[in-house]
Amino acid sequence: MIKSMTGYGKATIEITGRKLTIEIKTLNSKQLDLNLKIPGYFREKEWEVRTFLTQKLERGKIDFYIGTEVTGEMLSYSINHSLAKKYHEELKSLSQELNEECPADMLSLVVKMPDVMQTSRDEMNENDWEFISAAVTEAVAQVDEFRINEGKILEDDMLKRVHSIMQLLDSIEPYEINRIKELRERLLRDFSKYKGDFNGSAPDQNRFEQELIYYLEKLDITEEKVRLLKHCQYFLETLHESVSQGKKLGFVTQEMGREINTIGSKANDSEIQKIVVQMKDELEKVKEQLGNIL
Repeated sequence: MIKSMTGYGKATIEITGRKLTIEIKTLNSKQLDLNLKIPGYFREKEWEVRTFLTQKLERGKIDFYIGTEVTGEMLSYSINHSLAKKYHEELKSLSQELNEECPADMLSLVVKMPDVMQTSRDEMNENDWEFISAAVTEAVAQVDEFRINEGKILEDDMLKRVHSIMQLLDSIEPYEINRIKELRERLLRDFSKYKGDFNGSAPDQNRFEQELIYYLEKLDITEEKVRLLKHCQYFLETLHESVSQGKKLGFVTQEMGREINTIGSKANDSEIQKIVVQMKDELEKVKEQLGNIL
């Protein structure tokens, strides 16, 4: 089963007069990059949240956010008396300096001044945290479901491309057979062309066969084809494992690339080279998809 590193989850709860919104966004990253934005009164639980997210989400760039909205029933108001008196004295003094009468509604002006009216909020308790923890778990479950759905799309695409590489590999064989025939004919032409250098004598047939075998061994791609096929099969097996194996699949594609490159360097045939280019193109697209696999 393949999982994408891209995911999103959201959960909302209301507790003790607060409305909390928990959001998790994940993107692809080679390592775990965890960023938390939580209210100050949750700080004591930050390590617990980090540990939970690390265990469940494993890898990627993860943004975790808890937004809080305070509802009216949990607010209690108080007046900062010393600050209110200070504002009142300053306003009264200013009126006298400007030879203006003090406004009749000075008290209403004072209570509107910054920090005169104070609100107090209950701190989080353990019962609250049980509900919050359940909401975090719900958001993480949504992220996981999102990742699985995205992973299925990536899996289907990679399956198609790896099967395409295997089909292209099979298509090499006819050109490989013709290549041997053409190589033999070319060597014979070359010997005939330069036979004058041998005083008109025909080339030694045994030596000719030895040279032919030497060139064929240098250009033989049988082992590379067998290894590439095995790597493709292993890729498909790993793709269907019960847990997502993005890094492992990345290592397998490296081996696939090595075999394709070697086939290309040994090909000595324009048609085989064209097939190699197509295989490289398919493999590069697989690698691009693997960049977002968990």
